[in-house]
Amino acid sequence: MASKFHLQVIAPDKILLDEEVEKVIVRSTSGDIAILHDHIPMVAPLSIGQMTIINDGNKREAAVASGFVHIDLEKTVIMADAAEWPEEIDVDRAKQAKARAEDRLKNNYEKMDRIRAEIALHKALNRINVVEKKK
Repeated sequence: MASKFHLQVIAPDKILLDEEVEKVIVRSTSGDIAILHDHIPMVAPLSIGQMTIINDGNKREAAVASGFVHIDLEKTVIMADAAEWPEEIDVDRAKQAKARAEDRLKNNYEKMDRIRAEIALHKALNRINVVEKKK
């Protein structure tokens, strides 16, 4: 059995997870980070992406929409702008958000609207991918 560490995943509307785990993989702005017991202390900004939690041989995934991860000797805390388990995701709503974002990107809107549309598209695709991986 692998050594465990305390992991908290916190979003503005909820605490997604607060338990001992063996491993978590999150997407930072520099790439994926795998965190195990005794990981070097650090703080890193997160990108929109999937988070994978491995515990007792079981793997769980969630959608995470940016934020940061703080790793110290006591615990790891992931503070995300949004975090959802696949069963919490409204796929129809995510597909509608994807379509709206793609429409905005097809049309030549102002630069700020284009950036927002790219972020919205990335979030929608991430949410859809997390649900489809679970199937």
